Amino acid sequence: MLTIEALRGYGANVDEGLARCMGNEQLYLRLVNVALNDSTFEKLNEAMDSGDLKTAFESAHALKGVLGNLSLTPLYDAVAELTEDLRKPDGRDYSQQLQRVTEEKRRLDALKDD
Repeated sequence: MLTIEALRGYGANVDEGLARCMGNEQLYLRLVNVALNDSTFEKLNEAMDSGDLKTAFESAHALKGVLGNLSLTPLYDAVAELTEDLRKPDGRDYSQQLQRVTEEKRRLDALKDD
């Protein structure tokens, strides 16, 4: 089950995220769950797999905003790096950055199952 302490252990800036939710822990945890189930993660992966870097950028940018507002720092940092690199794509391989996003999301998803 996802908890405030588990999120702290993950590296999320829980105090900042809670402040945005006016200290309402239940609301914050619900929003984190909604964010983790967002289909935009799938859209990002599909766009990257197909080489649609415009859609990949749009998806990463949308996730960056949500994750930043919730202060899910490790996942936010990974998505933010990918977003900035996709802002002006230069033909390089983005697979390592996408892998970092995937790994951070898995770490965060695992907190739901504990």
